[in-house]
Amino acid sequence: MDKIYYFDNAATTFPKPEYVKAAMIEAIENGYGNAGRGSYKLASDSVQVQDRLRKKILEKSGSQSAAHVILTSGATIAFNMLLGGIRLTEESVVYVSPFEHNAVIRVLHSKHKKIPFIIKELPLSENGWCIDLEKAEYEFLMNPPDLICISNISNVTGYILPVADICQLAKSKNEKVITVVDGCQAMGLIPKPLLNNPHIDYYIFAGHKTLYGPFGIGGIICNTIYSEKLLRSPELYEPYLCGGTGSDSLNKNMKTDLPEMLETGSMDMLAAKGLLAALEGQKDDVRKGFIKEKQQTEYLTDMLMNIDGVKLYAPDDRENHISIVSFNVAGYTCQEIGMILDEDYNIAVRTGYHCAPLIHTYLKDNEYNGTVRASIGRYTTREELDYFVQAVKELSEEGDGV
Repeated sequence: MDKIYYFDNAATTFPKPEYVKAAMIEAIENGYGNAGRGSYKLASDSVQVQDRLRKKILEKSGSQSAAHVILTSGATIAFNMLLGGIRLTEESVVYVSPFEHNAVIRVLHSKHKKIPFIIKELPLSENGWCIDLEKAEYEFLMNPPDLICISNISNVTGYILPVADICQLAKSKNEKVITVVDGCQAMGLIPKPLLNNPHIDYYIFAGHKTLYGPFGIGGIICNTIYSEKLLRSPELYEPYLCGGTGSDSLNKNMKTDLPEMLETGSMDMLAAKGLLAALEGQKDDVRKGFIKEKQQTEYLTDMLMNIDGVKLYAPDDRENHISIVSFNVAGYTCQEIGMILDEDYNIAVRTGYHCAPLIHTYLKDNEYNGTVRASIGRYTTREELDYFVQAVKELSEEGDGV
């Protein structure tokens, strides 16, 4: 098979480390039990895998006070479980950043049909597609937030949002505000994103992205005492999913113990073992990895910026930009670029609106049907970047709009 030049790491990272593959093959060959559903060795081993995985996730996040890590089948189900269960009223004010994924937007939109609470977008700067903190503080003062959802890193532009500042501002205006951060593009890339941050209540992660694990596992880090109390308070939170937890089976009500009350059903232990291997097997310093990806991102951005006919959608705040570079080429729709890169160059990119509906209003990319998104990863080489840039340059030279 010909070499694939993979630039879709924001969707799922590739390749996965060999130790992840080895752990999952070993599990398939030697078996694994249903955690919490048996007293035999394979089942008890699965419980130990869960415990080790929770500890490694906390270590990777740098959380100093997290009470619980809730393991789910992925980030989308985590958002549904968390946001779907939080009780809101028509007077509740919910803020989202314009960078939010449909895993947040569609959950809130569905909830809004039943309870027409107030939804507001965090303001952007006039230029550069970055959060305007001064305007955000004014908004919070005029309309104190009850719930706020923010991406750590935009999956469209690669912008690193100032989540700590935003959450602190929100808490200063309402100490009971619930702060939720989407860490799917950041966990494992940003060194210890929750370190000493008491203003973030919940941090959502996906195993198959920047943690380099498989599909089928993700979760919620409850980062504050408030986040734990909220889930235990029936007047504030109602369990969104119900079912078996492997214990207290004669009780028809869901358990109120964490994390069990949010881990209904059988966990994908194959995915859990794969993610555990990803976390335990990475020996490289995360900070060094961050610096490398930052340098690679700056290189790719600079190179594309110098190609005539290429329109970039990168934040002006280049210091807070990593891994993801969105662009278009004059004379083509983004889908045409993606198809040609695939068929003629063996380059894999994502095209379209990237499941993030709000930000494209600001990018004004409708004439291109969205953007071409090139997302680099831990294993992207400088040679691959050069090959990619050369391919885009050749397409630009052939485009009608040049």
